[in-house]
Amino acid sequence: MSDDPTGLIHHPDGCPRCRWAGLDPVYVAYHDTEWGVPERDGRALYEKLILDGFQAGLSWITILRRREGFRRAFLGFEPEAVARLTDADVEWLMQDTGIIRNRAKIVGAIVGARAWLAIEERGPGFSRFLWDFVDGAPIQGTARDRSGIATETDVSRVISKALKAEGFTFCGPIIVHAFMQAVGMINDHLVGCHRHAPCAELGAEG
Repeated sequence: MSDDPTGLIHHPDGCPRCRWAGLDPVYVAYHDTEWGVPERDGRALYEKLILDGFQAGLSWITILRRREGFRRAFLGFEPEAVARLTDADVEWLMQDTGIIRNRAKIVGAIVGARAWLAIEERGPGFSRFLWDFVDGAPIQGTARDRSGIATETDVSRVISKALKAEGFTFCGPIIVHAFMQAVGMINDHLVGCHRHAPCAELGAEG
């Protein structure tokens, strides 16, 4: 593997990748198969938003390694089920070593599920609610080095404000921007990364 000043890592397999993917096979697989792929399923978007909230103050790999634990603890991230969790369930989750045991974030997941349901009930749904902020199509990044990658944007600030108004927590502009990158609302793979063009094609397909 070799590194270069543009922010790419050249792996032995010959594929240049965004430097943040590093060598960890879990991270590399996430980079190659999920990050930047447009996600339009409302339940999956809820899951990713909540996990990004849990990441606050931590590294994403910390969350990624516990993802199955989170899915088990939060009932597959089915909003209808999570919304029914009680104070007693919160206490039970606070004892679960398979997740990040942060009370405010656990409560935030439950409150977020209820907000998700409210958005779904009034239509046209959580996915449309989010994707309308980018006119239904991914923003295509053109950065060729890591200096061109933002940590927040005007769009992430607008979405953050809208999510908070709906009742979501742990959804500041930086978290929302990271979420947008992860779910393909922004294609922020560096142009030289082997995943930039495929993600751009997926975005064009709508």
